[in-house]
Amino acid sequence: MNKPTPILIAGPTASGKSSLALRLAQETGGAVINADSQQIYAGWRILSARPPEAEEARAPHYLYGHVPMDAVYSAGHWLRDVETVLAECAAKGLRPILVGGTGLYFKALTEGLAPIPEVPATVRDASEALLAELGREAFAASFAARDPQTAAQIDMANPRRIQRAWEVLEATGTGLAAWQAQTPPPLLPLSKCTAIALTPERDRVYAQCETRLDQMIAKGALEEARNVMEMNLPPLAPSLKAVGAPELMAHLRGAMTLEAATDLAKTETRRYAKRQMTWIRNQMAAWEKVVDPDAALEQLLG
Repeated sequence: MNKPTPILIAGPTASGKSSLALRLAQETGGAVINADSQQIYAGWRILSARPPEAEEARAPHYLYGHVPMDAVYSAGHWLRDVETVLAECAAKGLRPILVGGTGLYFKALTEGLAPIPEVPATVRDASEALLAELGREAFAASFAARDPQTAAQIDMANPRRIQRAWEVLEATGTGLAAWQAQTPPPLLPLSKCTAIALTPERDRVYAQCETRLDQMIAKGALEEARNVMEMNLPPLAPSLKAVGAPELMAHLRGAMTLEAATDLAKTETRRYAKRQMTWIRNQMAAWEKVVDPDAALEQLLG
């Protein structure tokens, strides 16, 4: 820990990774850099579990709440922002501590990101409409017939993955697999980092997810959701897909009770945590796995 080696901390939601990052930043003269696709949005401090202002004041924090709610923000946008932040940390002598639960961000950072052009909103709208019209199986089959190379490389059971691949092909005329073959060297390869993935027991994560959602409601998550609703964002705005947001907004529209909305939001949060844990297991084989944040802190400082 004598040299300012960047530290990467991944983990499922409610695993204690943000607290670990802050403690490391204070102990090692570091800066906390967000790698979570929900905490980037300006309107979701409570619901995204973004660090409170008091915690952000205890160490430099970057890329939290810096994106307008109506903006489309991709892994490519994040990677460009991170490059700027890393340069600033180097100039100030700060250790970069990147923390978050968005595996795609970390994959882009450590493995490189294909130079895929931005997909126009009209193409995204078209993919949503076609998926709704055909259903997942027919939509997947139609795409596979057009781009078998990409279909052989992505999770064809995941409609979001299929949509993304369809959109890239539709917008650029080139398949996602062909674009990925042009991936440049990574900005921050794992060989130049200390990479930790928190892997707490699943039941513990689920219990923490439920407890934290109750705490979010108590802290004002409903009012936060109401404020976002008043922005009258486009229905397909990516920020509206924040975990728990659709359920709380449904309650505010009178479509369900608060109890039902909270229960459903807890279910969706558990599902999100499960996807994150699956990503860590399948995509982060080279990362060091640590069950407990305290053990990770002791290990990193030892």
